[in-house]
Amino acid sequence: MNPPNFPTGIIAKNLQRYLYTKAEEQKKKILEVDRYEFLVYRELRKALEACDVFVRDSNEFRSFDDDLINAERWNKNKDTILQEIGAPILLAPIQDTLAALKRELEAKYKSVNQRIESGDNKHIKITGTGEKLRWTLVYPSEEEPTNSPFYGQLPSIGVADLLWFVAERTGFLKSFAHVLERYVKQDADPKLILACIVAMGTNMGLWKMAEVSGLSHSALLTTARNFLRAETLHAANDVISNATAALPVFQAYDIHHQKHSSSDGQHIVTQIDTINARHSSKFFALKKGVNSITLAMNHVPINAKIIGAHEHESHFVFDILYNNTTEIKPERHSTDTHGTNQVNFFILRVFGYQFSPRYRDLHKKIDSLVGFQHPSRYGDVLFKPSRKAFDTLICKEWPNIQRILASLAQKDVTQATIVRKLASYKRQNQTKKALWELDNIYRSLHILDFIDDPILRQRIQKALNRGEAYHRMRRAISYVNGGKFRVKTEAEQQIWNECSRLVANAIIHYNTLILSRVYEQKLAAGDQDAIEIIKGTSPVAWQDVNLIGKFEFTEENAKVDIDALVARYNDPDFWRKSVEGDGVP
Repeated sequence: MNPPNFPTGIIAKNLQRYLYTKAEEQKKKILEVDRYEFLVYRELRKALEACDVFVRDSNEFRSFDDDLINAERWNKNKDTILQEIGAPILLAPIQDTLAALKRELEAKYKSVNQRIESGDNKHIKITGTGEKLRWTLVYPSEEEPTNSPFYGQLPSIGVADLLWFVAERTGFLKSFAHVLERYVKQDADPKLILACIVAMGTNMGLWKMAEVSGLSHSALLTTARNFLRAETLHAANDVISNATAALPVFQAYDIHHQKHSSSDGQHIVTQIDTINARHSSKFFALKKGVNSITLAMNHVPINAKIIGAHEHESHFVFDILYNNTTEIKPERHSTDTHGTNQVNFFILRVFGYQFSPRYRDLHKKIDSLVGFQHPSRYGDVLFKPSRKAFDTLICKEWPNIQRILASLAQKDVTQATIVRKLASYKRQNQTKKALWELDNIYRSLHILDFIDDPILRQRIQKALNRGEAYHRMRRAISYVNGGKFRVKTEAEQQIWNECSRLVANAIIHYNTLILSRVYEQKLAAGDQDAIEIIKGTSPVAWQDVNLIGKFEFTEENAKVDIDALVARYNDPDFWRKSVEGDGVP
């Protein structure tokens, strides 16, 4: 190394005193090589985050332009590509879209403030006057408790018997194709597949499963390697989810007559270090772990993904929604604060989803409200924009925004990568500013609706509660080893997570089937009170399922008489106990 030849132009003036020392016998300054090296690493990190420096062979740090549709292809086929995507916002002139947004947003400011001044909005509390004026929102809640007394009257069913029953009803075992596909003539042994699913889904592992089930460990290992892959498990989960969605009571779980989904992360400790395992004192203390994001709608976990604990959940919201392959299609989607960023409102709206997050501290978001007029034009009202929206910039950059969104739709790259770069890259450019401005407009509409409508707040909370209920169920299913992952690779993490989701999906299908039969029973009897009770009973329950003990995967022992179970609810005394929770089955 020859320090005098090091480029020193990167050393900011305020840092020079830390990187140079004076020689005792000489007046010239000497560069501290170790500190200079640290500075280079820090500046390189900043440049990577700002996309000023990129790595062509990297997915995460390559040039943003490389993530998008090829410029030549885009210029030649822009209209065709947009027609194939079919998103109305991308096809309409941006001037028309902004004009409609202006009418909606300005009317919203007026109506929200008028309802507060007239006292019609009774779910906002205002105290003080002038600079000391404070406001708080009332959050009405509607709980759907897990493990309802409804299930306390049912006889316990073993998880193996339950999986056999659901497999016969849905045919999800057909999804498990051999890794060599048509070159292998040997069919899968269903009992071995189910045993592998339970072994991985409960974090038991194949060795322990071999001990408690009497099955051969080598046979279990061979079956797992040949048939259990992320894609086959995902397809099996889709089959069960679709079958659940076809049951009569599923539609009754719509929130305010709308398909309302939610996504949230569940942090899981990893016993073995993997590439995506990270420290997080908040969730893992001194250990490492990962984050399992699940998309749930009407109590059904319809998609899931494992990400690193260091990755922001908001970067995967569009990814997990847009890549949902079930027939269950959400219309409105909610997250907590971790699911929000600078682009999700607009991106989700373009692709047909209404994004309705719940903010931990809504007061901090009020300063981000924008309008189409200067703030002084709104007068002395409680809620008004902090500035005027940059609609001219949006119009100017609209062709570039169309290319970005078309790239998301085409799935040429991982959507999470583009969203992360759009939401968090430090370098500011005109296109990014315009995209953020569109997001600000849609965020302003949501915040005003959130303030004005207590029913909307209730709906959002209800959707998020359902996601939390699924997390509790998943934690109960993966009970072995304290719920910690004991796998060595990211691919195995996805497989074990999908196995847990499949067991949960099967339990939810079983419970939803019973609820549906009782729902039809009460409909035929015209018992409206009972019908409302059934609608409010969550299928996310596991008290009627035996998740531990000796596992018998023989099909002959797995007969479930669903009609006999449902017939019990015709008995008034049995129904009373199911509602009130007293008595023993």
